[in-house]
Amino acid sequence: MMQASSSLLADHAAPDKVLAAPHATEELIGAGLRVVHLAKYYPPASGGIESHVRTLALHQARLGCSVDVVAVNHCTRDGEEVTFDHFRRTRSQIDRDEQVRVHRLGRQFTFARFDAVARLLPRLRRLTKHNGNCVWHLHAPNITMTLAALLTPGVRPLVITHHSDIIRQKRLARLVMPMLEAVYRRSSAVFATSPAYFEGSEMLQRHESKCHCIPLGIDLEPFESPSPEALRFAAKLRQENPGPLWATVGRMVYYKNFSAAIHALKSTPGRLLCVGGGPQLDSLKRLAVEQGVDSRVVWLGRVSDAELAGVYQAATALWMPSSHKAEAFGLVQVEAMASGCPVINTEIAGSGVPWVCPDDEAGLTIPINDPAALSAAANRLLSEPGLRDRLSHEGRRHASHRFAAKTMAEQTVMSYREVLASAGQLGP
Repeated sequence: MMQASSSLLADHAAPDKVLAAPHATEELIGAGLRVVHLAKYYPPASGGIESHVRTLALHQARLGCSVDVVAVNHCTRDGEEVTFDHFRRTRSQIDRDEQVRVHRLGRQFTFARFDAVARLLPRLRRLTKHNGNCVWHLHAPNITMTLAALLTPGVRPLVITHHSDIIRQKRLARLVMPMLEAVYRRSSAVFATSPAYFEGSEMLQRHESKCHCIPLGIDLEPFESPSPEALRFAAKLRQENPGPLWATVGRMVYYKNFSAAIHALKSTPGRLLCVGGGPQLDSLKRLAVEQGVDSRVVWLGRVSDAELAGVYQAATALWMPSSHKAEAFGLVQVEAMASGCPVINTEIAGSGVPWVCPDDEAGLTIPINDPAALSAAANRLLSEPGLRDRLSHEGRRHASHRFAAKTMAEQTVMSYREVLASAGQLGP
């Protein structure tokens, strides 16, 4: 079993020790290892966890691992996304994403965060037949895959990335807690995404002896060195939208609290670029009309990767007014920092959000549910000489130093090897 690293998890004064990369050589450190990721959905499904799983899987494959991802198919046969439609069925298919095999399993229905997937257990049992030097990696919270892992004895050794506690669904949390505790006890290692989240999570603290901190990482290059397409899109946004541009990026769900951005726009010059969609899109559009700012909100919807990089290039700052601990990390902050776009985030108790982008270093941090503070921070970026340039420079450095995808992949692969060695299962 992996030894505790709680001293690193608690060490806010020296975060570099948490994030230090293993001493990897040019050899493929994942050669001979097999990894099966148990995910909820997989891109093109949107979301921070979804994009994280893809980034991690691709980089592990580049390190020599044989990688499978098992996820629920979020699209119908004709490609329509039905993530939030409870009774739309989808079909099973296997895709290739570079060297990663993606098992998209069809669902019968979804209810209370649980996807009913008839072929899930048979697929996992089939994958366990090729279990040499294999680590199973569960991305939690994920009720569907957690239950499947418990019902499939061959899913071991198991490691878990704890992306977030279950926050809003209190009754659901009480109902599934015995199942969650069982799978966490069975795991060989649990990865926290930040020291701050570990300190605020009772679940992680109950399993402190097996917790390690491996922060999420992204492919930095598209944001550090934007493509010609990204730069053209940025120029187009600036040309079509006068005044300073602000951006929000993400699924429009309760914990993102994008309504605060709409309210803040009333006392902030410029226009707000809103990237993404989700169940609150229509209510946010109505709110913009009610607040009299609808003419200054640009609803971009889903955009391409290059266009997203262009949004960060065009924006004066990314607004991230999240209000609940379900926002555990905020990968969009790393994208913005790598782009040189300062972030205005929120001081969410027990969340890693302000740890990822520290106040007055790579961005500005404000209280939650405070549109006036959001507007004040935005206006400060416009009025205080040198502030935006300083935050832009430090944000780039911060992202490059701490949140590179290759570093994240190397750390997980080295942890897998320790897990297998401790279990006596690491073969040649």
